[in-house]
Amino acid sequence: MSNLKALKRENISSGSNTKLRAKGMIPAILYGGNTPNQNISVSKKDIANIIYSETFLSKVLELDLDGKKEKVIPRDVAFHVISEEPIHIDFMRIVSGKKIILEIPVKFINHPDSPGLKRGGVLNIVRRKVELKCPAENIPDEIVVDLTGSDIGTSIKISSVKLPDSVFPTITDRDFVVATVAAPTVIKEPEKPAEGTVAEGAEGEAAAEGAEIATAKDGETPKKDEKAKDGATEKKPEDKKPAEKK
Repeated sequence: MSNLKALKRENISSGSNTKLRAKGMIPAILYGGNTPNQNISVSKKDIANIIYSETFLSKVLELDLDGKKEKVIPRDVAFHVISEEPIHIDFMRIVSGKKIILEIPVKFINHPDSPGLKRGGVLNIVRRKVELKCPAENIPDEIVVDLTGSDIGTSIKISSVKLPDSVFPTITDRDFVVATVAAPTVIKEPEKPAEGTVAEGAEGEAAAEGAEIATAKDGETPKKDEKAKDGATEKKPEDKKPAEKK
């Protein structure tokens, strides 16, 4: 559990809050339980290592306010639209015996022990967070899903996930899926022809075309003038008959 020191914030004007942020402090409010709401501020440096984590809004912190320590949980964080720096935090007191609804991050372990992932399968995460109803004194930091033995086609449902005592999912009407181990989706590229195949094919086609042309020349009908040359018999000069005597 992380310890966080807080200071009371008497002046809540926008100008005062701007001055606080310039000093490295984040304005905040503490509420819940039977105690009145309290305006406070916390050091950005002290909280910087956890405020950007996925577990921040489900993480139990011990807040030290004027020497009085109490367990709280962050419920909301406002960020500046341009700088994305935190500008306000809501903390809720944890009251023993009360139930709290929180979104708890899911953590997957033992990837190398999954036969499906070893064979190239893909872990398809359906829910990265699960909404749970937890006792205020027993809030888990994360839900752990063990992938040991999971093969391709496995659907990991919430019923197969071990939850802490008295912690239940808020969805109770169905056994919903947290993740699946899916078959690999590999797109094979068309095989490239071996070197020389295209050239040889082109040469073969050219040779075939040449053969067709040659055949056409050999078997085509001879032209008329060639016929005359090849088949004509030379004409002999006609014998002139002697002129008849009158």
